[in-house]
Amino acid sequence: MTNLFSARTPLSRKSDRGWSSPGAAGAWALIASVCLTGCDGAAGGSTADTVPGRSPVNAARQAAGGQPRVGPDGQLVRTTDIRIGGVTVTVEIADTPELRQRGLMFRDSLPEDYGMLFVHSDLTVRSFWMRNTEIPLDIAFIDQNGVITNIEQMEPQSDMSYYSQGPVMYALEMRLGWFADNDVEPGERLEF
Repeated sequence: MTNLFSARTPLSRKSDRGWSSPGAAGAWALIASVCLTGCDGAAGGSTADTVPGRSPVNAARQAAGGQPRVGPDGQLVRTTDIRIGGVTVTVEIADTPELRQRGLMFRDSLPEDYGMLFVHSDLTVRSFWMRNTEIPLDIAFIDQNGVITNIEQMEPQSDMSYYSQGPVMYALEMRLGWFADNDVEPGERLEF
């Protein structure tokens, strides 16, 4: 797996589940469109943390498409595997306003080591709530470099807002207790 997030790699940012940040386009869609117009990995960013011959942009392009599959709720979703704290997890990609707004609502369970990665195109403080979400969840807020800034535990069926502790571009929702069970703390970095 390569480290998609290097300090100089321009990616997109996050906003919460579509409740704010008008005009936010999905980060993966942005990267994919740039790559489809002739990106060969030489444009922008350091490849110091990547596999030789594979740039972070190309890693992002591969992850952007995700693998289409039937999700736990029976809907067709795009997934990708990421690595965090030495553990490989499968995540659904929420990179459009509609996908971010729906999030993990109306589900009654999640498979083991499975979550949702929210991808936004701007860097700002994010907030999430749990309306219509039946599963208690942890949320990791993640900056533009793929580093976790803070982790919050969220109560199901609540309109209480949970905030990032600074500007972030990504958020990762996992079952309640997943981060503690896997010794994942703020400062850890996601890898694709």
